[in-house]
Amino acid sequence: MSRKCEAVSTIMTKTLVLGIGNNLLTDEGVGIHVIHRLQEDCPDSPDITFLDGGTLSFVLAGELAAHQRLIVVDATHMGLNPGEITCFEDTDMDSYLKGNRKSVHEVGLTDLLDIARLSDHFPQKRALIGIQPLSLDWGEAPTAAVAPAVPEAARMILSLIKRWDSA
Repeated sequence: MSRKCEAVSTIMTKTLVLGIGNNLLTDEGVGIHVIHRLQEDCPDSPDITFLDGGTLSFVLAGELAAHQRLIVVDATHMGLNPGEITCFEDTDMDSYLKGNRKSVHEVGLTDLLDIARLSDHFPQKRALIGIQPLSLDWGEAPTAAVAPAVPEAARMILSLIKRWDSA
């Protein structure tokens, strides 16, 4: 396990870290870039799954069911400055998603969580790491304003898992 991840050990609790977005649309793909960063930094994290969820799909319901905890990272319109990061945890995540049902994805995150709830696989610990985008234009990398959020969001995710582990 790399030095960046040595403090994170999810003993007997599996965590799914799901990056969603379209990595062909600059900042819309920031969740995918965070996942790739975490996969590079933490290649040997047996109880953490870092998954590129693309633009979401019903097939992700199986992955969600195989984990007790969920962290989603995505470009999220919050009215903040580009690159700002917000963490919505548990019921705050639920409330945020209920108020923001619009999604450019095939299946919305709310739909995926509804499937988990109906199949008795709803994660008790869950969080949405939202990163305010600047642009959704064509491009394979985040804009200069959003790119610094990638390593910061990765650190935030690892800190959140560590906090959950110690609770």
